[in-house]
Amino acid sequence: MKLGFIGIGHMGEPMAANLLRAGVALTLWNRSPDKCQALAALGATLAPSADALYAACDTVLLMLFDSAAIDDVLGRGSAAFAARVSGRTVVNLGTAAPAYSQALERDIRAAGGRYVEAPVSGSRGPAERGELVGMLAGDSDAVEQIRPLLRPLCVRSFDCGAVPGALRMKLAANHYLVGTVAVLAETMQAAALAGLDLRLLQEVLDAGPMASAVSRAKLDKLVRKDFSPQAAIRDVATIAELVLAECARSGADAPLARQCAALYRRAAESGHGDLDMAAVIHAFGQASS
Repeated sequence: MKLGFIGIGHMGEPMAANLLRAGVALTLWNRSPDKCQALAALGATLAPSADALYAACDTVLLMLFDSAAIDDVLGRGSAAFAARVSGRTVVNLGTAAPAYSQALERDIRAAGGRYVEAPVSGSRGPAERGELVGMLAGDSDAVEQIRPLLRPLCVRSFDCGAVPGALRMKLAANHYLVGTVAVLAETMQAAALAGLDLRLLQEVLDAGPMASAVSRAKLDKLVRKDFSPQAAIRDVATIAELVLAECARSGADAPLARQCAALYRRAAESGHGDLDMAAVIHAFGQASS
């Protein structure tokens, strides 16, 4: 397999690094080429253009911010699209609307390529440690081709059937995540107003049955007021809107998700978009300033 990777950002960089450390040969291209230098030091080949990467690879992993970025690097809607995807397997590691992903699969198939959804659950820390959770959807033979590539990235991966099953599963997991972190932030701002010792509250919650890897990490950030990004507010706000759209599609009543989406959006719009999602506490008023 001649493997390409496009999207060397907050999550893509550690994921590509783990593939390289596992001995996987990678050709990279990124719209900001300077972000590839550390990976080149690990042995990656840098392509001078997106077209050069496609020409050199038969499988291309995409870890991009949104559907517009995916369309751009694939040349979707232009004459370049067929040349870039024909005879290749395109793997989407990022998060996008399920309906978009389904339409993208149709277009890639029509152009003679194959498409696999492989979104991951987890933030920068788990990505660095190779502890993400992967979800796979697509034709079974294409999924089996891609499955080994998730081993250096994920502690487990799960089959989710046909496209867009993996993205629907990812959004269901994110539904739970955005609510969990929002209620932790609300709890901490209420406790601060009540005059509680926040470090002691952290110890109580960390010792109890509700504790999880997420709650421990985000509580630590909230207590220390360290909002360096693992999963940025801006990205989480976008994902929360995708969760709401999926709930609307299925007819699910989701009042908590609606409120959480509004809180993340408020935090992003108030200038905290580049901070960690725990900074949603800034949407709660004076105690979080």
